[in-house]
Amino acid sequence: MIDLELIRKLARDVDVTAICDADKTTRVLLGIQPRSKNRWMCGPAFTVRCRDDFFGVVQAIEGAKPGDVVVVDGGGKEIAYAGELFARAAQSRGLGGIVVDGGYRDVGYVAGCDLPVYSRYVVPMAGGTNKLGELQIPVTCGGVTVSPGDVVLADAEGMIVLAPERAVELLRSARAIKDAEAAAIATIDRGGSLTHCLNVTAHYENLAGGKPSRLAFTG
Repeated sequence: MIDLELIRKLARDVDVTAICDADKTTRVLLGIQPRSKNRWMCGPAFTVRCRDDFFGVVQAIEGAKPGDVVVVDGGGKEIAYAGELFARAAQSRGLGGIVVDGGYRDVGYVAGCDLPVYSRYVVPMAGGTNKLGELQIPVTCGGVTVSPGDVVLADAEGMIVLAPERAVELLRSARAIKDAEAAAIATIDRGGSLTHCLNVTAHYENLAGGKPSRLAFTG
């Protein structure tokens, strides 16, 4: 069973860069930009695929549970799939955020909204309302596959998606990386160099000698 509360608690103590350092296969959403003042987001994906029509997003916002992040595969089209009313409705229902691979509008309101809102574009023209969306299926957003229930995590550094069964493990590994970084920062602040906190010399010698190696913290 996935412990979402534990995942959220652990996620508060790290950033997405540390998670990416913990796992180089982490899915990173590209081209999706924050539109609201609150950039931090962590919740299970509630997915919807729609094209040139935003009625599917209505379905998703109404069907998602508190804490869910509505992830919209809009095909990267330059039309708005959501706006102020949708952000207000999602916030009222306690959702965790909205992510749109397509356009968002009404940023005059959204920019000050507590609900995390992300999109590829800001566009005033909305799509139609005559097609049903495909809900809770694997979708493409930001160039990666997002499946229902995947953990969507975003902060000022960017947005990633984690398999829920691996999230706790990766977040704990990211915490260890943050601790090692903190020790390295303390060393540098005392006048040290990168060589004092990273295995720069040994790594160089291994690479020069054709041996397998990786750059790592020391101490």
